[in-house]
Amino acid sequence: MSFFSQLGLRKVINASGKMTALGASAVSDEVADALKRAAQDYVDIDEMMEFAGSVIAEYTGAEDGCPTCGAAAGIAISTASVITGKNLTLIEKMPDSEGLSNEIIIQKGQQIHFGASIAQMVRIGGGKPVEVGNANKVEADHIEQAITEKTAALLYIKSHHAVQKGMQSLETMMKIAKEHQLPFIVDAAAEEDFQAYIRMGADIVIYSGGKALEGPTSGLICGKKKWMEACRMQYKGVGRPMKVGKEGVAGLIAALKQYPLKEDNGDEQIERMTKLADALADVKGLHCSIKQDEAGRAIYRAQIQVDPSKAGMTAAELLHRLESGNPAIFLRHHYVNVGILSVDPRPLLKGQEDIIASEIKRIVKEGQSS
Repeated sequence: MSFFSQLGLRKVINASGKMTALGASAVSDEVADALKRAAQDYVDIDEMMEFAGSVIAEYTGAEDGCPTCGAAAGIAISTASVITGKNLTLIEKMPDSEGLSNEIIIQKGQQIHFGASIAQMVRIGGGKPVEVGNANKVEADHIEQAITEKTAALLYIKSHHAVQKGMQSLETMMKIAKEHQLPFIVDAAAEEDFQAYIRMGADIVIYSGGKALEGPTSGLICGKKKWMEACRMQYKGVGRPMKVGKEGVAGLIAALKQYPLKEDNGDEQIERMTKLADALADVKGLHCSIKQDEAGRAIYRAQIQVDPSKAGMTAAELLHRLESGNPAIFLRHHYVNVGILSVDPRPLLKGQEDIIASEIKRIVKEGQSS
């Protein structure tokens, strides 16, 4: 019996992805051991944070790093750092940044909600979000013309939630930041390449520790040394209520050390999702295909198109039935409004794709016969 079942909670099959609402990742034995051992011992936290920064630097190619309790905290801490630097008096004032250069420029199509809003994370760090352009079209001039003496940084959101069409590229936005000698921040929370944006020249890059890295609930910031030192100092200010504990830092370090050893499992993903698609092929009203992640990551999901007139229910109704069961089955539902559900193979334990296919077939056939 699982730990959560022992508590009386429903068993969950996560086919949605590395989602915070479902606990992000199930960690490896090595990461779990690091969490356990750290929890049962003591350490000088300041020394550990600095050491963790050096480990983050080693595995990202950055000058330095800063561990966080998550990528959202990373946005707030990074924002505060570009406003205050290492000035303790200013750090202790945040998020009150009145009279300081505090504007953070972001493209309108990237001002997203990921469970909370990007703008709120910026405001927590003392920043004033400045949205430029339109939700589906941003010109380079929109970005250029928004820059004033109050601008603290430019922020780029690399996310499947963000509008992919009509935005200015990361390279263009970074070029503008460099020309104006402004720090360029990349929120790359769920991205899989932990070195790409540092190689491109970004000043500050933010990642989740619990998504692609498959570590515990945590996050990391990497980048130029002066900004990372400023980030770590925010734990004397706005970072204090979002501090990461010794266990989280230890698990993050263990996950970073494991990450280069991970093998590409794209072929396995396709094989498992093809098996699921084949199992659903004879279900009237469902059409299943394999689709690569919309943000271009090496993730291959089974996409299920639901035809209500033939399936006897909408995609939303099918989703509700799956989530209400025990085990509760959570599918990816970003496009449920147009009748599409997706199965993400990455968080699935062995054989769970068979359980998902069986439950979908049962629910749809029950709906068709009622």
